[in-house]
Amino acid sequence: MGPIQQKALINVDLGEGYGNLKCGPDEELLPLIDIANVACGFHSGDPLIMSSTVRACIAHSVLIGAHPGLPDLQGFGRREMKLSPEELTAMTVYQVGALKGFLDAKGAKLNHVKPHGVLYGMMCRDIEVARAVMRGIPKGVPVFGLAGTKMEEAAKEAGVEFWAELYGDVKYSADGMLVIDRVKKPWKKEDVEKHVTQQLTTQSVTATDGSTVQLPVGDYPLSLCCHSDSPGCVEIVKAARAVADKFNKEHGYA
Repeated sequence: MGPIQQKALINVDLGEGYGNLKCGPDEELLPLIDIANVACGFHSGDPLIMSSTVRACIAHSVLIGAHPGLPDLQGFGRREMKLSPEELTAMTVYQVGALKGFLDAKGAKLNHVKPHGVLYGMMCRDIEVARAVMRGIPKGVPVFGLAGTKMEEAAKEAGVEFWAELYGDVKYSADGMLVIDRVKKPWKKEDVEKHVTQQLTTQSVTATDGSTVQLPVGDYPLSLCCHSDSPGCVEIVKAARAVADKFNKEHGYA
């Protein structure tokens, strides 16, 4: 496959602290990114952190999305849980509504919803989980997800606009799914550059078993995700940003 056919934007998960505990260096990351996924209190984040993160995003002209996760603070939303469809829908409404309250107070727009961690992975594999979460997304708000999975299928069914994601600091398995680590591992700059370049220029990725996996992003709007809790995340995002900017410029998307 050839290169992707749209501009590559950068998104990062922010606001993932709790009380006096801080997760990522959000202040250093904000000047480097286009889009923020703000934690909504279930896997991380609290009212004061959500409020300050929204203010910081607005100050840097960064688009703001809700980042709802499973109700698992200790596991950071990266442990699988069994919830009913009603619970999945309600927790999505609850978390997105919480962030939207802070956005409304500042006259800012909710740009999208991006599920967090294991919830994202569950939605990729399980159509019923994906459908339940889609029912909790406000009308007219896009969802960020992995193309070619049950997330995309459920979004189409629900009439939810879909944005395709690629990943700068997450590996892929041979079936095209993400390898979601409980604790993020470090990446070398050159490995990030190679990983991102391959995805943008060939719409494919080298999986953990060494095979090449196709990434069917189609003509969806596209964003490249990195994580604020990855060791060396600022350097990871800088590397991804440089590759994306070079790609966008070379293909007339700058």
